[in-house]
Amino acid sequence: MENAYETERFFAEYAKMPRSRKGLEAAGEWRQLKPLFPPLSGKRVLDLGCGYGWHCRFAAEQGAAEVLGIDLSQRMIAEARSRGGEGPVEYRVCGIEAYEYPECTWDCVVSNLALHYLEDLGGVFQNVYRTLKPGGIFLFNIEHPVFTAGVGQDWVYTREGTPQYWPVDRYFLPGERRTRFLGCEVVKQHHTLTQILMGLLNCGFVLEAVVEAEPPEEMMDLPGMRDELRRPMMLLVRAAANKEPPGQ
Repeated sequence: MENAYETERFFAEYAKMPRSRKGLEAAGEWRQLKPLFPPLSGKRVLDLGCGYGWHCRFAAEQGAAEVLGIDLSQRMIAEARSRGGEGPVEYRVCGIEAYEYPECTWDCVVSNLALHYLEDLGGVFQNVYRTLKPGGIFLFNIEHPVFTAGVGQDWVYTREGTPQYWPVDRYFLPGERRTRFLGCEVVKQHHTLTQILMGLLNCGFVLEAVVEAEPPEEMMDLPGMRDELRRPMMLLVRAAANKEPPGQ
């Protein structure tokens, strides 16, 4: 199936989203994700699935010495480049699974709402562990397993069109899920909470924070936002690479 993010219709709709127009402050999870970032001054930062490059530019603003953002979508990378950035930010068209992950290179690897498109999550965790320096931080936001296990990833509605409940099915059967997003069919991958958290631990990571994102109070007046308190949509995780420096 064609990558939805490369289609003109999808990309045009994506551009209308508040987080696309206004950046990180318009992202409901940012209030909880921002404090999880380690100090970035003088650090090397890799962004997996960088999209418009919001987190790359944030890292540069925090004083990062080098920032690389990769994304499979040429349209996303073109948009990120058009928005510029502070300091040494580089963007590259590259899939998360195709990146070379050089050993002990990055101080921080970040990924926001991209990993739920990948089937081999364990393989990516291994690659990230390898490319992080000892004690380096892996910080990511992935769609919550309750959300990806949702039937069609949508509510069941009353006759009046009010969200009634969020159905979950086939939770312990990971794999492909097809859903409608911004008017297009999108293919995602469902992973259980055990797969995500134990996958990190089995690679040698130390879990430092696990947060189920909740929209902030100041966004409660936005359409549909109060319903976001009825089931989790995003899972924020911070993990440290627990390994010895090379040559030890």
